[in-house]
Amino acid sequence: MTATLSGKTAIVTGAAAGIGHAIARHFLDAGANVVLADMSDKRLKAGCDDLSDHENALLFSGDLRERLTVANLLSASIDAFGRIDVLVNAARAFMTTDPLDPADESVDEALAQNLMVALRVSQAVARRMITQAEAEDESHRRGPAGSIVNFSAIAAHRAQPELLGYSISTAAAEQMTRSLAVSLAPHHIRVNALAIGSVMSASLKDRMADHPDYRDRIIKGTPLRRIGTASEVAAAAQFLASDAASFITGQVLVVDGGRTLIDPVQTPAH
Repeated sequence: MTATLSGKTAIVTGAAAGIGHAIARHFLDAGANVVLADMSDKRLKAGCDDLSDHENALLFSGDLRERLTVANLLSASIDAFGRIDVLVNAARAFMTTDPLDPADESVDEALAQNLMVALRVSQAVARRMITQAEAEDESHRRGPAGSIVNFSAIAAHRAQPELLGYSISTAAAEQMTRSLAVSLAPHHIRVNALAIGSVMSASLKDRMADHPDYRDRIIKGTPLRRIGTASEVAAAAQFLASDAASFITGQVLVVDGGRTLIDPVQTPAH
């Protein structure tokens, strides 16, 4: 079975740039209708100029931390394409934290963006998927009722104090994925997540520019000896979203070039 998405409608959040944009492009190439959602209308239009004229693409801008915006996203998606089959919660916020500063609000911000937005959008989309499945005659059902793909990071399994908020929010996203997978399984909705390592992005480029040795340290700590691409993450998301993964749910697929396999403290040979 191939990872085709032909005839399906997908919502991709964080679609203006980077991984979200790459996922939207992959999905369109795989035959899906795609709603590209992002917070900034200006950034969305600028980043998706190459896709905005695509007949199967719809741009939606708004702050998904607001419940009304989530409702408007669903309405716009249904008005345009009639149904929702796939959700990819690719909108993420990366930030550092001072773990000893009680005035540092980055943990709250990370949880709001990386956990609560994904949870609320997932809940709303899942309810729509259930309604769609119940309205369909068994003989006309298209297969699984839906698929949700969340995002985590290898930071969820590494203790880096400066990434306290990011680590907590991504770890919570993994537990949310497992909990939703069990809750939605009776409705034939699959829920999985991608935990990504170092993937080339604007924020990673900025960090490498500020710290010239950072790139070499990443490559040295990655068995495949390179930094990942947004397209490689998009291919993994397409697999999990498609019927090729029809018996996979509640799983966290690590896309990190093997980085989490290495113990940085090597045992002496003699």
